[in-house]
Parts: sequence; C-alpha cells; structure tokens
Amino acid sequence: MPHSLTHYLQRWNLVADGPTFETSNASLLPVLWNGQPAMLKVSTCPEEIQGYDLLEWWQGQGAAKVLARAKSALLMERATGTRNLATLSHADQDEQASRIICDVLAQLHQTPSASPAPPHTLTALQNWFEPLNQADLSLHPVLANARQAMLAVLSQPRDVVCLHGDIHHHNILDFGQRGWLVIDPKGLIGERAFDYANLFCNPDSDIALNPERFASRLQTVSQHARLDRHRLLQWILAWCGLSATWHFEDQSNPEIALQIATLAAQALSQH
Repeated sequence: MPHSLTHYLQRWNLVADGPTFETSNASLLPVLWNGQPAMLKVSTCPEEIQGYDLLEWWQGQGAAKVLARAKSALLMERATGTRNLATLSHADQDEQASRIICDVLAQLHQTPSASPAPPHTLTALQNWFEPLNQADLSLHPVLANARQAMLAVLSQPRDVVCLHGDIHHHNILDFGQRGWLVIDPKGLIGERAFDYANLFCNPDSDIALNPERFASRLQTVSQHARLDRHRLLQWILAWCGLSATWHFEDQSNPEIALQIATLAAQALSQH
C-alpha cells in the first residue's frame, strides 16, 4: 500500500475495506469511516486536487459528500448501490440513463444554499478550450467546424455555473438511498450546456456511434435539460473537437470524438 494512503488511514482513523487501486492520477482505497463505507483518494495531480475543491463546495448536492479533506487527500462517501448507467444503456434503456444524467446535472448546476462563493480554483471554459484554439486543423476536416462552434459558444456564454467537466456514465454512481451522484469533477466554470456534451461520446462506441441513438439522445437531452437543440449541437461539436485534439496530442485513438463531431456537424448543417 502506498505510504500516502497509510498516512491518511492513521490520520483519519480509517479501516481498509478492500484492495487499493490506481488510476493515472490517483491512488484509491475503500475504507470504513466510523463504520460507514467511504473512499480514500490521494493524488498529487493539480487537476485532481482542483476537482476536490468543487466536490467539497457542492456539499453532497448531486455529488458524493466529502467527509474529510487535506491538500492531496480526499475522504468521500462510497457508492454501494448495484445499478450502473452503462448497463442501463446496453439494456435498451439509454433514454432512461440520459434522463438520469440530466437530473443529476440539474442538481449540480444549482448553487448549494449554504455554500460560499464558488472555489477560486475553477478553470474557465475559455482556457479549457485553448488546445482546440491552437490545434492543427489539417489533422481532420471536422476540426475546423469544431473550432468555429467553439468560438461561437464561448463568445456569448449563457447560464454560467460551476461545471463538473467530465460527465459520463462511469462518473455517476449509484449511492443507494442517496440516489445517483457524481464523482471526479474537473472543476470548471462556464455555460451549463457544456456539461451535457460528453455523455454523447459514452459509454462506448457501440452505443455512442449509432446515428439513430445520437438523434434520440439529442431530443431527450435538449427537452429534459431545457436546452436549445442548436446550441447543444454546437457544444457537442466543440467538445468533441477538443477531445480529439487531446487524443492527437497523446497519440491515442480519436475516432469516437471525431465521429460524434461529424454527426453533430451534419445535424447543424441540416438545422
């Protein structure tokens, strides 16, 4: 077990309740805190720590509740429910999964009544999208459309709220009686419509790249979240352009992002 986890086990009087697991940016350990299931997370990644700030600010409203906090460590309530949004999507209940995601986001986008001003560490979408602004547009034809959409939505932001920044089917978990709650926010601030874009790329290519599914999701999300369809398509296109840009930089596979961007660009051209 990493020394950092052992340190916080002792500091917060925790009992290990499962194996340690690692992500690219953090070490995590299921624990018991005063007999309550919890998750200990330790990271030195600034982006992860920025997410801690927002998770704490939400005070459990639509999000996992923070139980204890240090600069690099977070203790939060643990999801113990058995439901899974990706499983729902694959069981021909994708519309239900999309509605659940919209309902959770509606909670997140409201300012918690007892919270002070939002964390000063949040990243503005203008800065978040800078890689797309600097991208080599010759890498793929749809990147030019994505940059154009990005410039359009960023120039006149609407409904500015604190944003999760990485909403997908595996970042919204079943917390039993507390319902569906988010984990792992990026910690952004900007137009609320942005937070809905990434669900169109998830939970995997089998679901996301089906054109009929894309059209169905577009209708469900625009209606249920009360978003302008054209504006939502612009955010999907812009987000997928940014995602593809990161994939090109990392030399990972950009295909889902590029294909969803193309579907969004086609829908916009027919609008």
